[in-house]
Amino acid sequence: MKFGVVVFPGSNCDRDVAYVTRDLLGQPTRMVWHQETDISDLDIIIIPGGFSYGDYLRCGAIARFSPVMQQVVAHSQKGKRVLGICNGFQVLTEAGLLPGALVRNRDLHFICDRVPVKVERTDLRWTQGYQEGEIITLPIAHGEGQFYADAATLSELEDNNQVLFRYQGDTNGSVNNIAGICNPTGNVLGMMPHPERASDPMLGGSDGLKLFQGLLEKVAALVS
Repeated sequence: MKFGVVVFPGSNCDRDVAYVTRDLLGQPTRMVWHQETDISDLDIIIIPGGFSYGDYLRCGAIARFSPVMQQVVAHSQKGKRVLGICNGFQVLTEAGLLPGALVRNRDLHFICDRVPVKVERTDLRWTQGYQEGEIITLPIAHGEGQFYADAATLSELEDNNQVLFRYQGDTNGSVNNIAGICNPTGNVLGMMPHPERASDPMLGGSDGLKLFQGLLEKVAALVS
């Protein structure tokens, strides 16, 4: 299982993700510069948090035009897995891989905290390491993390069970307290909390590690 971590000018959580996939999970991991056009050697693409260039216009609005994003779209269309965390979630919505948008937090303040998050589904490769309804603790660090979708899109997300993670309590104003969603086929996941920052007990918690571990177990089962 080979991971690719996309690096935009301004990314600052790319090494955090690589630490989890390479050092904690022992999986081959390649840093992918945003101008690359060949990611065929990779199984899972992760777009990390931080800041992508052009965020001053709208988060992810410019980054979604980077050459690598065309390859990420093609990667997802083949059924391969894509994970966008924080700014990566914003990039995925801008690229049309996930519905909705991420806008300024309700109170217009940057939020840096650890928050309780409910796992809504466990039948997908991303969440099979959790118990349905499990409350986990994950860090958040964002100024534009409020998830917004119009009524029709929101209804579709809820009806199709595409909400995977939900804040417990009002965190940033996200509609229906949505913290993470997937596409209809479940191979693309975007989430505002940082699972990579909660993957090493030395950092005060490892609830996020189950997301990565569960994926490897699913892949191993399929291969066997």
